[in-house]
Amino acid sequence: MNASTWICGPHTFRLDRRPLVMGIVNVTPDSFSDGGQHANTDAAVRHALKLAEDGADILDLGGESTRPGAEPVDAGEELARVLPVIRELVRLTRVPLSIDTMKADVAKACLDAGAVIVNDVSGLRDPAMVRVVQDSGAAAIAMHMRGTPQTMQLDPQYADVVAEVRSYFAERLNTLVEAGIPAERIAFDPGIGFGKTQEHNMRLLAHLQGLNVGRPICLGVSRKGMLGIVTGRERNDRDPATLAISCFAMATSSAQIFRVHEVRNTVDAAKVWAALQVPQMRS
Repeated sequence: MNASTWICGPHTFRLDRRPLVMGIVNVTPDSFSDGGQHANTDAAVRHALKLAEDGADILDLGGESTRPGAEPVDAGEELARVLPVIRELVRLTRVPLSIDTMKADVAKACLDAGAVIVNDVSGLRDPAMVRVVQDSGAAAIAMHMRGTPQTMQLDPQYADVVAEVRSYFAERLNTLVEAGIPAERIAFDPGIGFGKTQEHNMRLLAHLQGLNVGRPICLGVSRKGMLGIVTGRERNDRDPATLAISCFAMATSSAQIFRVHEVRNTVDAAKVWAALQVPQMRS
């Protein structure tokens, strides 16, 4: 399998040329970093278009917070938040859209409206979600998470977190391919902060290369609490720390998709990474 190619509906991304930057658009009142700032359609669309202007390769829209302890919302409320935003963005930008959801009904409605990626923190464990992705031709990001957002931080335990997350990726890849989703449409997210302690998070980040199962890795660490523990910074002052991890992952070629709140500097880092590859390829 070639992890350098990721097919997202009509879009084919070559990840060996430059890492992808996925801009976060939280259409929620309670997300951990920017909850409420973009909770109505107009504000969310303006924010998404600004991220596109800053160079985002993908816009990832979510209508349900998955921060630790977050309360679930029903599908109707989630769709009321995200569907008008997706419809407007399809009209206003050519940047591919991703829907961050665990619900098959929400995913289907958003894909029908023009999204091309399903970003599922539950790892497409719902057979209905697998069918939606398989039938639509969309891409999928399957994340590793122990439990649910309500329970995931209640004493998570691993014998070897890197080996266990990699084993989970291998199992999900095999299951999803057998269900009819081509491998070229699948990417994985190690779920930093989702059912992991600080030690687990840091070990995963230090050993991202050990998670390789032949498909792209999407890294979502933007402004997370583990960065606050390391730096002592408040959540909205953690973009430099986020960028440091992104640069480390680029330098080690251990992640190919970077899901971030602050897009512009991450795009610049990805362009520099790409420029540095040219002399290596010519030597």
